[in-house]
Amino acid sequence: MLPKSLRPLFPYLKKYRLSFAVGMICVLCNNGIWILFPQVIRRAVDDLHLGVTRHKLWIYALLLLAVAAVKGIFQFLTRWIMIGISREIEFDLRNDLFRHLESLSYSYYQRTRTGDIMARATNDLNAVRMLLGPAIMYSANTIVFTAGALAFMLSISPRLTLYAFLPLPFVSVVVQYFGRRIHERFERIQAMFSEISARAQENFSGARVVRAYVQEEPEIAAFETSNKEYIARSLKLVRLMGMLWPTLETMLGFAIVLVLWLGGREVLYGRITVGGFVAFNTYMVQLTWPIIALGWVINIFQRGTASMARINEILTEKPEIEDAPAIKAAGAPTTHLRGDIEFRGLNFAYNGTPVLHDVNLYVPAGSSLAIVGPTGSGKTTLVSLIPRIYDAAPGTVLIDGRPVREYPLEFLRHQIGFVPQETFLFSETVRENIAFGNVDASDEQVRSAAQAASIAADIESFPEQYQTLVGERGITLSGGQKQRTAIARAIIRDPRILVLDDALSSVDTHTEDKILNHLREVMRDRTTIFISHRVSTVRNADMIAVLHGGRVVELGTHDQLLTLNGYYSDLYNKQLLEEELAEV
Repeated sequence: MLPKSLRPLFPYLKKYRLSFAVGMICVLCNNGIWILFPQVIRRAVDDLHLGVTRHKLWIYALLLLAVAAVKGIFQFLTRWIMIGISREIEFDLRNDLFRHLESLSYSYYQRTRTGDIMARATNDLNAVRMLLGPAIMYSANTIVFTAGALAFMLSISPRLTLYAFLPLPFVSVVVQYFGRRIHERFERIQAMFSEISARAQENFSGARVVRAYVQEEPEIAAFETSNKEYIARSLKLVRLMGMLWPTLETMLGFAIVLVLWLGGREVLYGRITVGGFVAFNTYMVQLTWPIIALGWVINIFQRGTASMARINEILTEKPEIEDAPAIKAAGAPTTHLRGDIEFRGLNFAYNGTPVLHDVNLYVPAGSSLAIVGPTGSGKTTLVSLIPRIYDAAPGTVLIDGRPVREYPLEFLRHQIGFVPQETFLFSETVRENIAFGNVDASDEQVRSAAQAASIAADIESFPEQYQTLVGERGITLSGGQKQRTAIARAIIRDPRILVLDDALSSVDTHTEDKILNHLREVMRDRTTIFISHRVSTVRNADMIAVLHGGRVVELGTHDQLLTLNGYYSDLYNKQLLEEELAEV
């Protein structure tokens, strides 16, 4: 019966049950042949006691070599199979963990630190592998060899066997005591390792900010503090393990001394032969490693169970946004979306805090809607409800007259090209970043998308052109270049709906005009929604919505909104004045 924290491993163990069975056969053969080693010595001592001949020496020497050779073969097979299984399960578990992480909602990554996830996917996963490989192998070896040795030891002398195993109840108490504390301390160590990983990841990702604010030394000091705490917790575990092994060895040593003293008397009284006594002591010596390995296995087992519990916290995390069973069963529609978008009486809140209030908007297929408004008015939240990055109440967001929840997520998101406010590029080439939106895209399609986003000229000026590595998060590109690359990535998907969330904020007005001129061709026959703080970006949209406090307070074309003398008119006049001052 697996402990509760290890039950998620059952499907993986079941998958490799035949390999485990072969491995266990090798364990039986390995230990079965090794158990015979003292018996060969027993017969050799008793036989040679009667008379030494060259023939006898050759026979027993060859027997001992044969036992050692056969044991070596099965020991190799045992390690190869059992350790190999643990590597296979590690491979499967890592893939499943990554696949599950990919399915989790955006909100999970908002509340979970990346460093913590990385620590669980690396250090904790390695601890689980050690549990499934070496721990199982050495446990099986210990159980099989101890059971076999016990049978032979009982056949030699039941009384000596009783004395030899006298410390066993004390070993059980020691194992239970130390095992519980090892588990607790390892959990604290792994939590601290997650903290260190998260701090390091944040510093590497925010290297520019750290240097800009001259915070290198404070960050180094903070990291050193965390590292010292990690070392302190690790040393506590080391001290515990340092106590466990000597304790087990002392108990074993006590048993050996007892056997030597009482067994010698048994030989003197003629109750057992010299060969039997030598064989019995050989079994005692052979049991030394299994007893010592027991302490190591306890350590691995407790580490593995603690780590599996941490991994299972991720595996049991449910996506907040997923397809309903009926939608999965129905499958994806066979036709593309037209692109009609409607927000009908939409109300939305984050963790109980209202963000959007009674939003009613209709965007006909093939038209464009621009959204403006002050920071925090709910613009990004509104467009994030279209691809279901967040889920609105049923029936409040519709595409082609059908609630978005009735479309399979994969189908829905394939129909939408989304450029988020925070541009993210992968540490790959420019081409791979653009083609991320369509992995089967040809070089011509990549260039066409780059031209539509007005980034082609910049790319072609790079020494490696489209094969230029952009660095982590696109660090080698300027803010405007990153945004235009992200726009190209959205365009190459040929989406029915294009959403640009303040995607031109990092480019100058001249470049903005160029991009908009190219985008007008791309936007033809597509539904386009874009957010901006610039009037120059939104003025040519078919419809402009002004959000303020989560409500649509103004709606109309550019000219219509100017006549209202409201927020939009004030924004237009302010930006007009800024342009005039810039020209002076």
